[in-house]
Amino acid sequence: MTDPIADYLTRLRNAIGAKHRIVEIPASNLKKEITKILFDKGYILNYKFVAEGPQGTIKIALKYDSVNKVNAIKKLQRISSPGLRQYTGYKDMPRVINGLGIAIISTSKGVMTDKEAADLKIGGEVLCYVY
Repeated sequence: MTDPIADYLTRLRNAIGAKHRIVEIPASNLKKEITKILFDKGYILNYKFVAEGPQGTIKIALKYDSVNKVNAIKKLQRISSPGLRQYTGYKDMPRVINGLGIAIISTSKGVMTDKEAADLKIGGEVLCYVY
């Protein structure tokens, strides 16, 4: 596997498409930080880190609307890839659906959303868009 973030997003996308309640993903520090952001912003219901084996796994409970069974995540889009890195400064921060979605940015201060990075006036690598 050459791109673990793309694998993470694809596993989430596939679980949402199949209407699964829980998805298990191999853990890494970057994936843990992205999962924490998705939980803090209300895109997933809950998550748990399980330390089994050498790497461990992340169990993510997906969030669905109780009435129409629509998932909270409409789209996950990978922006920066290993072959073509996409960087942004704090003045040119991307706006996802005019501020309704979030862009996850990897900065020198850690992984954060586009709004948090703009408030701290730091740029970084644009990992993905979530809305």
